[in-house]
Amino acid sequence: MSAKNKILKKILKWKYKHISNQQFTNISSAVIGLLAGLGAVTLKNFTHFIQHLLEEDFIKEIHTAFYFIFPILGLFIVLLIVKYIIKKKVGHGIPSTLYAISKQKGMMPKHQMWASIFTAPLTVGFGGSVGLEGPTVATGAALGSNFARLFRLNQTTKTLLIGAAAAGAMSSIFKAPIAAIVFAVEIFSLELTLASMVPLLLASITAILTSYFFLGDDVLLHFDLKDKFLLIDVPFYILLGVFSATISVYFSKIYFLIADLFKKTKNVYKRLLVGGILLGILVYIVPPLFGEGYETINNILRGNVTPIINTNIFNFVADNILTVIVFLIGLILLKIVAASLTFGAGGIGGIFAPTLFTGSITGYVFATFINYTNLFTHKLLVVNYAMVGMAGLMAGVLLAPLTAIFLIAEITGGYELFVPLMIVASISFIITKRYIPHNIYAAQLAKRGELITHNKDKNVLMLMQIEDLIETNFKSILLEMNLGELLTNNVAKSSRNIYPVVDEENHFLGIVLLDDIRSMMFNRELYEKIKVADIMKSAPEVIFSEDKLEVVMQKFKQSNAWNLPVVNNSKYVGFISKSKLLTAYRNKLIEVTS
Repeated sequence: MSAKNKILKKILKWKYKHISNQQFTNISSAVIGLLAGLGAVTLKNFTHFIQHLLEEDFIKEIHTAFYFIFPILGLFIVLLIVKYIIKKKVGHGIPSTLYAISKQKGMMPKHQMWASIFTAPLTVGFGGSVGLEGPTVATGAALGSNFARLFRLNQTTKTLLIGAAAAGAMSSIFKAPIAAIVFAVEIFSLELTLASMVPLLLASITAILTSYFFLGDDVLLHFDLKDKFLLIDVPFYILLGVFSATISVYFSKIYFLIADLFKKTKNVYKRLLVGGILLGILVYIVPPLFGEGYETINNILRGNVTPIINTNIFNFVADNILTVIVFLIGLILLKIVAASLTFGAGGIGGIFAPTLFTGSITGYVFATFINYTNLFTHKLLVVNYAMVGMAGLMAGVLLAPLTAIFLIAEITGGYELFVPLMIVASISFIITKRYIPHNIYAAQLAKRGELITHNKDKNVLMLMQIEDLIETNFKSILLEMNLGELLTNNVAKSSRNIYPVVDEENHFLGIVLLDDIRSMMFNRELYEKIKVADIMKSAPEVIFSEDKLEVVMQKFKQSNAWNLPVVNNSKYVGFISKSKLLTAYRNKLIEVTS
């Protein structure tokens, strides 16, 4: 046994003797919050370091096509790192975390702890039009998962620590500890109990303290409330909710469309070339699309659109309201295209920043247009609507209204606009949910039936593995056998009362039940006359590679059977019994809710 394993064994023995599971979970949460905070700080500082290097005067002088060259260069470096250094797939932050929870028993690959720290800053720092939030969450979640694996913690605790790490990452990057907890519960469908709340709180607290220690008290978004919420604004906020939902549906549809187009191209270099060139063209024509876009968001929140409008090749100026509105609408429409191209080309990043970017501009455009029409004597304060618009887009795109409300209120300090935030977020969520049932993070998992939700029954079935339930101690019989052969070779040697019928290549054909031959068993005159084909009956099959356990449960209910045959590529594998399935379900339910 190595020295490392000996030390770990001693620690584990001491833990079992002196610390309860709940105490160890709380301590672990605080440690993981610290690690997630350090990961967030590293990601942010590395990105800013790259951006600072690229903004040096001599680089700008050498590369006149600055915005065109660097996005594709950054994506190319990321591709090389993934292919030749990491040598494993670097999953997109939150979707890969959701998949680990639902199908990998909370186990995340070790390389996820550090892979995003290099690839995400290179993507964003060189101009990729995405954010750092997803990679930060993935880094924290991987740290939580591997920490839990190291100390031999069960799946329920492992999932909780992943959620705590995600909360810590969000708390650190946004300096929004309450919203971070809401995010972990809403996105990862964690059970909100006292036992889970304390670890989430501890992780969120240690992470934000880490962020304050290294980054100071500077906030990500700057917003000064100049006018309080008035009752007369309610109809306008309702309209903003509808407008936000419209943009959210567009956002999701375009994202899925571009993602599907890139999936059709298997060659990673071709994807890089096409996506990188198109992204370079976009950011060259419209520079505000370069990188995360928080500078643009802050300008919008200050009501200062001049720096945004003036940075373009068309020489637009901000003195014409219609020009401003048209240009900003263009930014809304193109930001998601730029973000999708970044992902499609192989970039590593998050969707939070593009969502906040489009949301702030959506609110600003809405209020500016209403004021421009002069249809109402009441004038809207555009910066308030810009701030609330971010919540509208986040509620629609991420389908996480509570996260949207608390996050925007915390990071902007706009608590006095809490009612407008609730109005816009709820309306945007309700309308978008009707057309986009699952958010960007969860869409692919939902298609495969692998998405963890707040439905406890579905979650328990999803966390179970079908291969663990298959029984193989059934005697197979061939279609050509007669009754005598069936009784001598199978019935006499089997403890089961059901027999799968297969052909020479083990393809499943049907079943024979002991009850169906009981009346013939002692009539020797029938042994040669009756063939298996005469007494075989069909049975609903469980498709091993396709059917989820929720579907299996439905098949049991519809067929009233106690055993269902399992086939893989039409070949017989074994049976699943209802009693074993229900017993496994009960045990998993106890484990999950303990």
